[in-house]
Amino acid sequence: MSYQVQYTTQAVEDLEKLAMDIRQRIIKKISWLGQNFENIQPIPLAANWAGFYKLRVGDYRVIYEIDNDIRVITIDQVGHRRDIYN
Repeated sequence: MSYQVQYTTQAVEDLEKLAMDIRQRIIKKISWLGQNFENIQPIPLAANWAGFYKLRVGDYRVIYEIDNDIRVITIDQVGHRRDIYN
């Protein structure tokens, strides 16, 4: 059974700033994450990002949270790897 994917306002703004081809690639990977979440091992973040996870899409990163009780993945931020953790 898949997880529902929700986007924060920040994540939507981040996606809108990207070129169309990159945006589509990231959205496709996020959709894949929601459908296959039970079959992967999420990559946790540390320090200031404790409690969050990352999804790699080329040079871009998707920062997300998981609520296993209601089966929801919340996409918090999307950005280039050199900028996302600042």
